Amino acid sequence: MSSDDEALIDSAIFQEPLGYYPPPKLATFESWTLQSGETLRLRLVGHNPLWVVTDYLYDHKESLVRGRDILELGAGAGLPSIAAAIWGAKNVVVTDYPDEDLVENMMINVDAATDVFPSSSSIIAVQGHVWGADAEPLLANLPSGRRGFDTLVLADLLFNHSQHAALMSTIQATLSRSPDAKALVFFTPYTPWKFDKDMAFFDLARQGGFEVNQVVKRVMDKVMFKDDRGDELLRRTVFGYELSWNELDV
Repeated sequence: MSSDDEALIDSAIFQEPLGYYPPPKLATFESWTLQSGETLRLRLVGHNPLWVVTDYLYDHKESLVRGRDILELGAGAGLPSIAAAIWGAKNVVVTDYPDEDLVENMMINVDAATDVFPSSSSIIAVQGHVWGADAEPLLANLPSGRRGFDTLVLADLLFNHSQHAALMSTIQATLSRSPDAKALVFFTPYTPWKFDKDMAFFDLARQGGFEVNQVVKRVMDKVMFKDDRGDELLRRTVFGYELSWNELDV
């Protein structure tokens, strides 16, 4: 028997049978009308975006969006980033884990929104990024001489407790060291019995040189994932925090 024949036999033995893996989650679409009137049709993969942070950006667009450089981490559908581009951000970089499907999903949503971008639209870029990795590829999207983004958006990421340190590293590396730079951290505790672990992120932020201020606590009409267990009121509550540098050499 030839080595080629042996390889074919081995590949047949160790090949998973048809239907062994669950089918991939199909993309769904959801429409969202911004407070400014534009309607976006977003392609979602596996989960819904957290809308409340987008409302917060609109309510504070003069101080958090207009004319600012914005970076979104773990963006998913990218709603806050797309909205920021519509509302006059200077540069927007929308990122998620560098998985082909995730990056493609962000690109589809950005491309679909081009019709509602203003004629003098901001520059919006889509990029894969692993939290804690080299931030230079992200910073390269900024104008020459800029070393950080004015506003960071982190929506619905704190459930990933093992990645808090990596996430904090990326915030420290990408948030502009200026008094008005803000990192927005919004989340819902889908596993209420681990709420303390969610909140431990803010202890890490304080240790990392940030001032932490709660800016939102909103109880939604219904839970996002109805089959989850635990305290329903907590699972319907969206918490929002702003991080800013505690001390700066100015």
